[in-house]
Amino acid sequence: MTATAMSPRLLLVDDDTDLLRLLSMRLTASGYRVSTAETAEAALVRLAVERFSLVVSDVRLPDRDGLSLFEDIRRQHPALPVILLTAHGTIPDAVEATSRGVAGYLTKPFDSQALLAGIAQALSRAVPGGGGVTADDSWRADLVSRSTRMNALLDEARLVAASDASVLIRGDSGTGKELLARAIHRASTRAAAPFVAINCGAIPEQLLESELFGHERGAFTGASSRRIGLFRAAHGGTLFLDEIGDMPPALQVKLLRVLQERVVRPVGATQAAPIDVRIVSATHCDLDSALAQGQFREDLYYRINVVTLLLPALAERREDIPLLAEHFLRVLAKKYGKDLRGFAPDALEALATAAWAGNVRQLQNVVEQACALATTPLVPRALVDRALRVKPMEALAYADAKQRFERNYLVQLLKLTAGNVTDAARIAGRNRTEFYRLLQRYGLSPGLFRSDAADVAS
Repeated sequence: MTATAMSPRLLLVDDDTDLLRLLSMRLTASGYRVSTAETAEAALVRLAVERFSLVVSDVRLPDRDGLSLFEDIRRQHPALPVILLTAHGTIPDAVEATSRGVAGYLTKPFDSQALLAGIAQALSRAVPGGGGVTADDSWRADLVSRSTRMNALLDEARLVAASDASVLIRGDSGTGKELLARAIHRASTRAAAPFVAINCGAIPEQLLESELFGHERGAFTGASSRRIGLFRAAHGGTLFLDEIGDMPPALQVKLLRVLQERVVRPVGATQAAPIDVRIVSATHCDLDSALAQGQFREDLYYRINVVTLLLPALAERREDIPLLAEHFLRVLAKKYGKDLRGFAPDALEALATAAWAGNVRQLQNVVEQACALATTPLVPRALVDRALRVKPMEALAYADAKQRFERNYLVQLLKLTAGNVTDAARIAGRNRTEFYRLLQRYGLSPGLFRSDAADVAS
């Protein structure tokens, strides 16, 4: 069996170079992709720039011990399994680490088959098989990323997907919460069943109840036909409740009852129907603050928040911006039927350094605007700046720029001192006579800036 792009990548950490070489050869021959590090710090650097499926580390390392490294890995990459290699004298430490979450440990000298079995067992726990859980990355195809922060989040999402636990996705608007919810559904055993999404903040309360739970014909004015509701439409699959923090309090009570009893009764019906639905919720608001203010029910909060996943803002994963921009460009170039091959270097720099208050959604919008107006294979910076609403720099001669600065400076001083020339001259470091000459040069009258005429000056 040879290592392929789809085979797990392992990181071996040991200061024994001969052992590293031997283990690398054996594991590579068994189909794994292997990287090595001789110190804990070198291992952390590797983990910051590469994505690994498992770490195998010695407990005794030259710069710090492997238990300390394990704690750092668990804090930064909670879904990444770690196997510890120990000498006889460090077995108690390894047992303690196992109780704290290490995937396993082996005592030196160990048999290579025991190591292979331990690795296979740890990987099977990290990425459960069977059912609808995929063995490749197709489940997360819509979440374009190469940042270690996103990869760590997606590793957690994949672990969560294998269970039936309710998930609460937090993140600013535009970060891709629904995309993550869909990815969790695709990686779950419910993948073949429906994924149904609803924005709880976009529908009036009276209609939201009917949308979620359904209604009988004649249940209320305008109910001319029977409706099964989204809970029953998602039976066997996943129901995504977007912006659940905006759900009205009265409806929160009814939602809680459905989640507790696992039955739903349509509006106007006398009988309840059983449901089998996994709940994934999302919000951009601070639910903890809403709890404190009594705007969100505590019992419902704990029902929907078994596991929390936090999507980072785009500004916190800037290494993904070029990748996302190129991805959107390819998709949109096909949509507009244009031969677009990328961004000019300064255009890509502008994208990479922008603020992105609207996150990935704003980036997609900017790329679409630039794509729609592009007439050359490389999208120029001018189109990116236009889409970002960045005003082009005005090119002025030095003398003109100096005059503009001086005039603005004098205006600000007169505003600050309410037209008091003595105070303004003192702040500027000029005598009154010289300061008056400057005012005359720019046609500025101190009287316009006194308190009774401040509105004229502005």
